[in-house]
Amino acid sequence: MATIGNTVTTLADIAKRLDPDGKTADIVELLSQYNEMLDDMHWIEGNLPTGTRTTVRTGLPTVSYRKINEGTTPSKSTTAQVDDQAAILEGWSEVDCDLANLNGNTFSYRLSEAASFLESMAQTAANTTVYGNGGTAPEQFTGLSVRYNSLSDANAQQIVAAGGSGSDNSSIWLCAWGAQTVHGIFPKGSIAGLQHEDKGMVTVQDSTGIGTGRLDVYQDKFQWKLGLAVKDQRYVSRGANVDISDLTGISSAADISNVMAYMSYRLPNLTLGKPCYYMNRTTLQMLDILNKNDVTSGGGLTYENVDGKRVTSFRGMPVKICDRLTETEATVS
Repeated sequence: MATIGNTVTTLADIAKRLDPDGKTADIVELLSQYNEMLDDMHWIEGNLPTGTRTTVRTGLPTVSYRKINEGTTPSKSTTAQVDDQAAILEGWSEVDCDLANLNGNTFSYRLSEAASFLESMAQTAANTTVYGNGGTAPEQFTGLSVRYNSLSDANAQQIVAAGGSGSDNSSIWLCAWGAQTVHGIFPKGSIAGLQHEDKGMVTVQDSTGIGTGRLDVYQDKFQWKLGLAVKDQRYVSRGANVDISDLTGISSAADISNVMAYMSYRLPNLTLGKPCYYMNRTTLQMLDILNKNDVTSGGGLTYENVDGKRVTSFRGMPVKICDRLTETEATVS
């Protein structure tokens, strides 16, 4: 039997969201996170109803010098097609109309609840962008970690190992977002971005079958169709095996700035796309400590204003927080 209150709003929930004057309280979002990767991603409509198909060149034609009166053998290039799938991320909110109408706070309460759904969907989308695996979970799309997860794969040159071991590692990512490099996708013919549909007041059954109870609820649907396309694998680099347990002191920590420097040279052209570094707070904190003198002495780490915000920058590329980057990654080998 399902536990009451796990999926529907109760009077206890309402009581916890009211100020002493009976109005809906401003909720402190203790569970909110910063996942700036989603803000930076370039979004493009796919060419398939289920995602997008990319044609990549896998081989160049053979050319040669020739002598007079001596022919040259014709040749051709080779190509391959790669399909990237999109996924449907969805959430539904239902609250008893009589409950929501208490004290005349219907709209403010529904708005408060909607904010929590938006935050949950943003966190889930960011997590899938990094760790999603469409091979083992077909309802998801495939994220970055699955694509760059071995030092013996064809794209191993895009991975810089920071020296950590065990299962307490994290990663740094450098992504050059752009139409020809790596970008987000939404299926052909669909709408980009997170969609909210206010279903209004609807009557639902509280269990299946004819003759069961009826209930009027306010219903909201939240949906986001999204995926990730890596058109050119050379425009993503992973700084893997950043040992979190070693980030407690300067002497034991990996030289994060060196790892980031190596990563920058894995991208063929830093002017193609919008390159940005992403790391979690623990890693960024240690990077700041390791480079605190560089800010004034002209080293690699600087601070710049981007769209009116103070943003850490490394060699001209923004360094941003992604709270979904875990500290329990296995060693990439």
